[in-house]
Amino acid sequence: MASACSIRVRGVVQGVGFRPFVYRLARANTLGGWVLNGQEGVEIYLEGAEQGLQAFVREMKTQPPPAANIADIDVQQVTPLGVNEFTIRDSGQADRPTVRISPDLPVCDDCLEELFDPSNPRYGYPYINCTNCGPRYTVVLRLPYDRVNTTMRDWPLDDYCAGEFSDGGNRRFHAQPVACAACGPSYYLQPQERTFPGTEGAVHHASQLLNAGKILAVKGLGGYHLACDGRNPAAVAALRERKYRKEKPFAVMARDLDEAHRLVELSLDSAALLTSSARPIVLAPARVDLIGVAPQNNELGVMLPYTPLHHLLFAAGAPQALVMTSANRSNEPIAYADQDALSRLSGIADAFLIGQRPIARRVDDSVVRDGVFGPVILRRARGYAPGAVAKLPCERPILALGADLKNTVTLVVDGQAFVSQHIGDLEHYEAFCAFQETISDLVSMYEVDWHELLVAHDGHPQYASVLHASELKVSRRLAVQHHRAHVASVLAERGEWEKRVVGVSFDGTGYGDDGSIWGGEIFVGSVQEGFERAAHLRNAALPGGDGAAQCPVQAAAGFLAQLDALPDMTAAPFNFPERFGNALELVTKGVRTFSTSSMGRLFDTVAALLGFTREVSFEGQAAMWVEQLARATSIHETYAFPFSGAELDFRPLLQSVLIDRRHGRNPGEIARAFQRGVAAGLRDSVVNLCQAYALDTIVLSGGVFQNELLLEDIEALLEAEAISVWTNHAVPPNDGGISLGQAALAAFATPRWTDGRSHA
Repeated sequence: MASACSIRVRGVVQGVGFRPFVYRLARANTLGGWVLNGQEGVEIYLEGAEQGLQAFVREMKTQPPPAANIADIDVQQVTPLGVNEFTIRDSGQADRPTVRISPDLPVCDDCLEELFDPSNPRYGYPYINCTNCGPRYTVVLRLPYDRVNTTMRDWPLDDYCAGEFSDGGNRRFHAQPVACAACGPSYYLQPQERTFPGTEGAVHHASQLLNAGKILAVKGLGGYHLACDGRNPAAVAALRERKYRKEKPFAVMARDLDEAHRLVELSLDSAALLTSSARPIVLAPARVDLIGVAPQNNELGVMLPYTPLHHLLFAAGAPQALVMTSANRSNEPIAYADQDALSRLSGIADAFLIGQRPIARRVDDSVVRDGVFGPVILRRARGYAPGAVAKLPCERPILALGADLKNTVTLVVDGQAFVSQHIGDLEHYEAFCAFQETISDLVSMYEVDWHELLVAHDGHPQYASVLHASELKVSRRLAVQHHRAHVASVLAERGEWEKRVVGVSFDGTGYGDDGSIWGGEIFVGSVQEGFERAAHLRNAALPGGDGAAQCPVQAAAGFLAQLDALPDMTAAPFNFPERFGNALELVTKGVRTFSTSSMGRLFDTVAALLGFTREVSFEGQAAMWVEQLARATSIHETYAFPFSGAELDFRPLLQSVLIDRRHGRNPGEIARAFQRGVAAGLRDSVVNLCQAYALDTIVLSGGVFQNELLLEDIEALLEAEAISVWTNHAVPPNDGGISLGQAALAAFATPRWTDGRSHA
């Protein structure tokens, strides 16, 4: 007698070949029924022998498609309907969608083999894909994920592609973006002098231009790249000059894994990240000095080709190490629409390699590192976004707007927290427009009613994101303190709501409860009960406010003003410019000066003392410079970093830096001792707090903890303690993770939601 069941599968199960997989699995077990894309995932009805049903469920759980990620399977016994055949049905439309959209996937080995097979109809076709690879998030316009809801809707399938699309035994069965040269979009090259139509000629000429030292704008999955020969210093210098990117490192795309090994030192875990389905930029120690690519940095960001076009370029003879950086001028969001790219990049690129398939939304490359506490995402975008990174215990939808630097937003639907791709710094108009677009995109995609939304935002009254929150027509708003959100983001990733921890949040700037600028904070508490400020860096003056973040010497004035008998800071070895004296005068008079506990500004102060006396050209540059200096020495001496009550006192530390600098000690050794001292002081503080509150876990988050050497020291110093250390993995420790922490704290603050005046 036949049995029947209804199955609902949630997770990343649309756009990853899940329905074709279910179709083949059902037929292999002689089952009737159907499968369709629903609003919450994939819905399946099965009918047949009980043994076949059990085998189906077992294999579906243990051997799903490579790109699928099953979060939940609900199996319900139902009454048989007398269905003998198994079919794929059109997608259902019912309630608000909560399905997880698949991130974009790199071209698979099977498609690569066909790409370079002259006998294959898709030989040399730059948009080749199948159910196991290709675009997802960057082509879907709305849910459910069907061709009519993607940017491929204007290219009808020809007979050849339609045959594969309809063949249950073919790996392109229901592959929504499938196409070929006869029926799909193509690429063309548009230099200044004339246009090269057709992919083959365009790719061949593009590779010649790259070898000749030219700069190309290349359309990818989520936007355009600016590309040039990474081993051509003149080309790299020209790119920096045209892009107005003075010193911030460029990423490099290596032709293959062997070339990546020649460029950087790859651990097994780093290589696994590099070759993962996300295909991110991986930071690793550099083996070679690509002049101008990553100035004064011993790390290099490397990625592998992930689109068919990338492979075609390298096969056509393009340089084996290509600088591939976001196509924009410095600080603008990546260009992704063709006309916008042609307009914005006309003074930068010598030619444009343009694909005809539209991009649904801009998505930058992700940046990751194999860290001492495990893999860490520094920029979460292509390959990861917009995956759900947490399940929050809340029913109403929440929109968390993040911070103004390294902005992301998080939308919580049915408890699932969907974190957007990296957006950028909202002080720039184009980035703010992208921020607004991303919010509208996510809310529309998941069909959320604006009036239902609970909006969480930062506590800074002048943030662009906060001002935007006040303009949204929503029912409730909540201000969430910046550094508490950092700590909460780590716990949200792990689903730890009740766990009480010592939470450390070190960064450059965040609005504090008292209206001062926080940034060296230690809390005790949990997401559920909230976090109490238990300790912090000793307060210093910050002349000029946020402007001090641009000039380490200006920040130094506020910290050094607390020391007795300063030497002549304008003389050797310090050679501070006049700006220091002007800033010191502001501190003395109390004019345009603010109170801060910022650990980021303390790092800037030490950078100034060690020789970084100019303005920074990108955010965090001075602190990175200190880390690079410290890594250049093997000295492991530790300066004292006394912890007194609830204050980490920086004065003895800076006094030691001054003394050693005047005595001629190597700046690298001083930087190393400084970092070790910070780690030792933090160790003493968290151990004391763990003992005082009977806790066994510390959480580290905030931009300062992108400093891998600092984390190595912390791990070594805590090795003998019975204390667990938790850090970010699914979202960045920098402000890119703030929105997730805001959403988590908001989920437990709902009784206090009001018109925006409440705080968490």
